[in-house]
Order: sequence, then C-alpha cells, then structure tokens
Amino acid sequence: MNELERTRQRMVEAHLAQRGITDPKTLEAFRSVPREAFVPDELAEFAYEDTPLPIGEGQTISQPYIVALTASALGLRGGERVLDVGTGSGYSAAVLGRIAKDVYTVERIGALATSARERLERLGYTNVHVRCGDGSLGWPEHAPYDAIAVAASGPKIPEPLLQQLAVGGRLVMPVGPDPSCQTLVRVTRESETSFCQEALEHVQFVPLIGEEGWSEEPRLLRPPRKAPDASVVAKLVREVAEPVEAIESAPVDALLERIGDAKVVLLGESTHGTSEFYRMRARITRELIARRGFSFVAVEADWPDAARIDDYVLGGRRRSTLEFTPFERFPTWMWRNEEVHDFVDWLRAYNADHPERKVGFHGLDLYSLFTSIAAVLHYLDDVDPDAAKVARHRYGALTPWQKDPAAYGEAVLVGRYESSEHAVVAMLREMLERRVEYAQRDGDRFFDAAQNARLVADAERYYRTMYYGSRTSWNLRDEHMYGTLEALLSFYGPDAKGVVWEHNSHVGNAAATEMSVRGEHNVGQLCRTTFGHGAYVIGFGTDHGTVAAASNWDEPMQTMDVRPAHRESYERAFHESGVPALMIHLREPARSAVVEELEPPRLERAIGVIYRPDTELASHYFYATLPHQFDEYVWFDETRAVSPLAVEPRSRADLPETYPFGL
Repeated sequence: MNELERTRQRMVEAHLAQRGITDPKTLEAFRSVPREAFVPDELAEFAYEDTPLPIGEGQTISQPYIVALTASALGLRGGERVLDVGTGSGYSAAVLGRIAKDVYTVERIGALATSARERLERLGYTNVHVRCGDGSLGWPEHAPYDAIAVAASGPKIPEPLLQQLAVGGRLVMPVGPDPSCQTLVRVTRESETSFCQEALEHVQFVPLIGEEGWSEEPRLLRPPRKAPDASVVAKLVREVAEPVEAIESAPVDALLERIGDAKVVLLGESTHGTSEFYRMRARITRELIARRGFSFVAVEADWPDAARIDDYVLGGRRRSTLEFTPFERFPTWMWRNEEVHDFVDWLRAYNADHPERKVGFHGLDLYSLFTSIAAVLHYLDDVDPDAAKVARHRYGALTPWQKDPAAYGEAVLVGRYESSEHAVVAMLREMLERRVEYAQRDGDRFFDAAQNARLVADAERYYRTMYYGSRTSWNLRDEHMYGTLEALLSFYGPDAKGVVWEHNSHVGNAAATEMSVRGEHNVGQLCRTTFGHGAYVIGFGTDHGTVAAASNWDEPMQTMDVRPAHRESYERAFHESGVPALMIHLREPARSAVVEELEPPRLERAIGVIYRPDTELASHYFYATLPHQFDEYVWFDETRAVSPLAVEPRSRADLPETYPFGL
C-alpha cells in the first residue's frame, strides 16, 4: 500500500466513519476509488482533504463527506440503476459505480464530460456511462432509476427527475431558493403520484443550470425574499435585545444558561483591533472559567507565542528553553495590547488561587513555521540528541526561506526548489511514534513539542498552497486550527471544555455565509459538524468608531476611523435600533420573528488586520445569514481601538521570567 492509499484509508476513517457514515458499502466504495485520479495533477496531494477542489471550468469536485452522505442516503445495496446529475470529474459517479449495477451520469459542460468519460474508461469503470446534456432533464432513455443523485443545487426538484424515479426509489439533491440557502433533501417515491421528502443537512453546491434548474448562473446569496427594511429589523432588535450598560457589570446569567453544557464556546470579533470586543470576550470567558469550569482558552495566535502566555498564567517555570520575543511578528497589536494583558493577569491570579484546576492559554494558528522548528530542535536537544540531529537535517532544507516562507511556496510551485513535505511529515510521525517514551519524561513539554512539529508540517503545506488560490490555503489553515483545538480537548481530558477567541470569519458557521459558495469552510463549521449544539458560537459587530489596523501587510499600526455601516448591512439594522450595546439570542429565540426577519441574507462587515475604508464595500463586506451563522450576537454601536503595549511595558525588575509581552 503506497502513501496515497494509506491517506485514503485515513480519510475514510477520520472524515467519513467518525462523522456518522456507517453504511459498509459506501465506506468500501470510498476505500477503493482513487480520488487523486479525479483532481488536477498539481492538487493530487490534497485529494484526501475533506474539502472541495477546483477541477476547471469554474467547477469543483465535492468534498468526500458530502459525496458519502449522498451515496449513503440513496440506500444502495447493489444491482441498482442510478442517474447521476453533474458528472464533474466523474468521482461521484465512480463511487456510485462501485455499488450499483449501472450509473448514467449527465454533465452540461462538454469539456468536463469528455475528460470524465476518458478518465472513467481508463480506470476501468465500464458500468458508468457519460452524456453531455442538460442534467435538469435527466436521461429519460434509461429510466426508471432506482436512485438519482444530483450534485448541483436548484430552486426546486426538477419534475423530469421525479418522473424518472422508480416507485420505491430515492432521489438526493440540494434544494433552496438561493445558492446560499440550500438543504440536502431525500425524496422517496411511494407511488405513481406520491412522494415523501425529508431534510438531511444544510449544504452548499454549485447551481444546477438548465431548463428545469436556474436559467443562468444566479447571483450569490440573492435573498429568497426581499429583506425587510433596516427600520423593521431595528424595531425588532430594540424589542428583544438584552442591553449591555457596561462590560464589567453586564448581566451574563441568561447567556450562561443558554450556553448550558457546551463543550466549546467560540467568541468572535468583526475586527482584529477593537477594545470592546476583547474586553467583552474576556468578561464572558472569566465567567465560563469561574462558574462553568472551562479548561483552556485557545486564540487566533501562533502556538509558540501563546505558549509563553501559558507559562505565565500557570505560574511555573518556563517550559521551553527557546529564546525569542513573543508576538514580535506583524500584527503585533493583535495580542500584545492592554486588553489582553489585563485578561492574562486575571488568569494568572485565578490559577494561583485555584492550583487544583489551572486554566491554560494556547494558540491555534500556523504562521510560526521557523519559531516552531526551533522549538522542536530545542526540545529534542534535551530529550533525544540523536533525534535532534535527524531533525536538523530534515528541517535544514527550509532554512533559506526563514525570512520569507511564502517565497518557499512559490519556489516549490514553479519547480525551482524541492518540497520538504516528506521530511517534515516524517519528523512529526517519528515524534508521535515515540510519544510514550518522550511523554514519560515530561508530558507537558512533549505535548508542546508535538504541537510545534504538527504546526511545521501544516505550515509547510500551507505556504505551498497559497499559490493555488485562497480556498485551499484558507481551508488548510482552519483545518489546522480546528485540529489543534481537538488536540487540546484530548490533552485536557474527557471532561475538557474550551473557549476560542477568533475572528467572526473563523468562528461563524461558514455554511451560512458567502465563504461556502467559494468552497471554504472554517473552525466554526467544523465544530458545528463535530459537536452539534455542544458548540456555542457568539459573533460581534459594530457600526462606527476607531480600530487598530494597517493599510497594507507588514506596515505600522494606525488608529483608523471605522466608517458607518453600509445601508444594506446587518450592522446598519442594528445601528438603527438605537441601543448602544446589546446581546441578542439567535439559536432558539423566544420570538420566532427574530429568525424570520434576520434570516434573509444581508451584507456583513469583516475588518482584519488590514483596513481599507476607501474600498470598504469590495474589501470588507460579504453576504451572510446571521441566525445560521451565530447562536448569539453581541453589538457595540460605537467602539474604539485597542491600546497596544509598549515594547517594554513594565519594569524588568518586577517581572517574572515567564512574562510574555515585549521581552
């Protein structure tokens, strides 16, 4: 078995079996179909990521989980005749062909139909038949079908497909009045005239273009009905809002009750530089720690930098011998600010008072490629000098790129430099294979080193994927952050609970935003899939004020004015409520009108570490469906920028060795 085959088996276990796909025929089909043969050669190494991948002609190959969910929902047992609408590269048809007797698949784009036909013939799928045509009309010559799978979304199920479905047969298709609001449904034909329909899952597919589908490519996230005027929504918000008079004294009992026994609470922010967001997240987090026993805080920061905060709040010795300045990389103000400093000091004091259940502080991000390499080497120098020599050799090929890791990705892409993937993955694998031996000496130190080794492997891959486009690199980054969160939950034990601080774009469910149309997923969506209602997501927003940001990457921080929100945005509706600060419950609100009025997609603003007010609509707005994106929304009408710490913010003489800021 080669490495790709082993990766395929791991994909089946991790992304299918562990997520509820139990049908043995479906799982066996996925074990046998080589997905790498159905994606472009340059993306073969990503074939077993649970993510859509581009296949040309503006189309994508669906993520394995969704293909598996569809196949499983069809209930195939062998011997069936199946219609597959939307051939794409032919992957779904190949999977279905491993179970059914015959698969008839229709693709409207000629180039894709031709390449899929040639590929399927070359791979020996003789029972899969490809036709170029309008999939919304089906393939009537071979009807009736025992099962129909549709890999494109329509405003309704096309009547010709229903008529081509055999009595007792099942049809699975994503349906919704807008490409942003789809539900995967299963229709069972009970008789010549009656059909039973059931919803399976919220999904995002490319549109079904054709006579019985969309007549043309629909505009992304066109509201299914006209969104109510901002004034109508503002009135509703005013009536149901829980006002926040002051952050430090804000009543949070009702919020904690709604959070219940959630395993992860994800706290967002609509900018990376707003004081109120940091302070309110700190307020909620303190209550979750003190009253609900949360185990750790995980933030959108690099692992080794956050590890210095972890050392500081735990109050012990510094666990890593590596010398470096934490939070020195752009954007320094994102975590080196007065607001974070105050929370970290509170957490240190809390841990000192509760030595039996200390709370950790960790980073989820992957930009610290070379700091993490150095941390692994320092660890191995102490515990296994021979392994350290091997690690130096393996990591050495990356050394020339430490000042600009993105340049490494470009060099590999154009063939000027050999990829270091096998070397860094081998190093991680060998460390994990010796986990028992290493962890017996110091479990905390080993866990830290292993996370750094995992970060190196993922970061190396991330920098190579940057040049494939934003979808692949975005997904890899969020998968790394989610994987780190899972590792923390495992490390802290079966009863562990974690608080996450990240941007709205990472914690809000991507399936409810324009991100999903682009094939992107995020930490919030992955948490929702894994933990269900055990993941509680809180978004944050503002209308105007000031923000800490830069005009371009790696430029100095500025205190910039935030423009009043766009007239068609959620922010404008909340601004018009006239409530200066509030919380509003979205998951199960007391009044159904909250969801009904906020559900039609609106613009939503996202400001990262870069802010460009002059091009704000194009640069910082996207469409979203707020009640499906968040369980709760926290609003501050006017906000101010965070206060960055000075490089030397406190007297050295009064600081412990583990002080993480500015030293």
